[in-house]
Amino acid sequence: MLVVRDVQPERTKAFLELMAGRRGHFRLESGHHGRLWLDLDPLFAQPSRIAPWVASLATALRPYTVAAVCGPLLGGAFLAQLVAHALGAEFCFTERVLPSESSDGLYRARYRLPPAFATRLRGQRIAMVDDVMSAGSALRGTYAELQTHGATPVVAGALLVLGSAGMEYFAERGVAVEAAARDDYDLWAPSDCPLCAAGVPVEDVAAPNP
Repeated sequence: MLVVRDVQPERTKAFLELMAGRRGHFRLESGHHGRLWLDLDPLFAQPSRIAPWVASLATALRPYTVAAVCGPLLGGAFLAQLVAHALGAEFCFTERVLPSESSDGLYRARYRLPPAFATRLRGQRIAMVDDVMSAGSALRGTYAELQTHGATPVVAGALLVLGSAGMEYFAERGVAVEAAARDDYDLWAPSDCPLCAAGVPVEDVAAPNP
């Protein structure tokens, strides 16, 4: 198992202060359960506040010489636009498609590349980015979709990487992971969740809005 070592804890603390967080028992998009939920919706409301972290991530991604930067809607796409501009690369995004029925299975969300991007990305080196990566569900889905269309994802990046689950997935596939900040994170499969065992009600934060 990869170990997340935050070499700049003050930087990570400053980034976390930009987001509202709640503690409880949450079912995440990946299907994993966690005790912390971060509200990322306001993160890009004031681009100047996150500019230092965007610049740091863009600097880390520059050596990979990518032709395009792809991010999953919503936050990942906002970030992809900013990073693509900084790198002088093209921008694209993927859209989340959730299964019609709820399930305790892991990684059931799929990500779809709009047809307008498909031919432009074929044979190109791509950087995938998301605002925060924990289990990496959105970036995993984006990775699979890009490969389906003949693109070559060479690096996954995030403003904040939480835990090691997402990093392990990409490390096994030879895809580098870059981050502006990193921190530890408690994440469990439903069958191993201590909050479930304690009878704490779970909130599904990945469900579409009614």
